[in-house]
Amino acid sequence: MRQCEIAEAKSVKSFIANEQLNYIPLQHGKSLVNRLWQLAEFVKEQITIEIAYKRLDGTIRQHEVKPVGIMFSEFYFYLITYIDGKPFPTVFRVDRINSIKGTDERFEIPYSEKFSESEFRKRVQFMYAGELRTIRFLYKGGLEAVLDRLPTARVESETDDGVVIRAEVYGDGVDMWLRSQGEKVKIL
Repeated sequence: MRQCEIAEAKSVKSFIANEQLNYIPLQHGKSLVNRLWQLAEFVKEQITIEIAYKRLDGTIRQHEVKPVGIMFSEFYFYLITYIDGKPFPTVFRVDRINSIKGTDERFEIPYSEKFSESEFRKRVQFMYAGELRTIRFLYKGGLEAVLDRLPTARVESETDDGVVIRAEVYGDGVDMWLRSQGEKVKIL
């Protein structure tokens, strides 16, 4: 508000008040500030951690992970990690982490293999991680929507039926988006 011109302040205040009035908090109801700060320190210091994670089905699993990033997407904060034996990142929703314990073990990722939130975000849909894969599909809708949803998408060719698109993605989250497009998409 302090940055606004006096004449604009009333309108801006009205917009903000409307958002505050109509804001609907998330169902988990947890304050995450301290947890996010703690996780950020583990990421920065490259310390392996042990977490107790409550899955959607209610079961709690213990994981030893190497935290490499924190991201916000689709209403939630996520911890991006590596787990020994998996060549791709594993994603945990921060509000479902019941406990966090640092270990005495540090990890090091070579600079050439450093995790990049921006590159990961380009390739993951709905924060469903998994192996990196290439998808191809025929799209019959507006090309802009595909390029916005899938930043790695490239037009391979144009046909009378639509545009053939190739994209690099992590995991199966993209399958949900493709199915949501109905008859506009044909998986190749």
